[in-house]
Amino acid sequence: MTGWILSATATQSGAETVAGGIIGFLPMIILLVVFWFLVYVPQKKQQKQRNEMLASLKKGDKIVTIGGIHGEIVEFDDEDVKLRVADKVEIKFSKSAIARVKK
Repeated sequence: MTGWILSATATQSGAETVAGGIIGFLPMIILLVVFWFLVYVPQKKQQKQRNEMLASLKKGDKIVTIGGIHGEIVEFDDEDVKLRVADKVEIKFSKSAIARVKK
């Protein structure tokens, strides 16, 4: 009878140890969830907007590159864009170098 009581007590304390371990990691889990919503979700939204902007480019759009060069799109393909920055001056850029489209 005494052995049965000891084994029941050991099982109960083991369950408390497992629950205590999970509760010990709870602040870390909460921190990771907060990090996810503060950093990753806005980053993903910004990347989606940028991809939409690059996909909607068309000939004649006025743009600004990441280097600060202003120009008008003369021609483009999947990877490159040719900009007219002055009369008879055209520069070829990678699409990823486009910072924004001017309104």
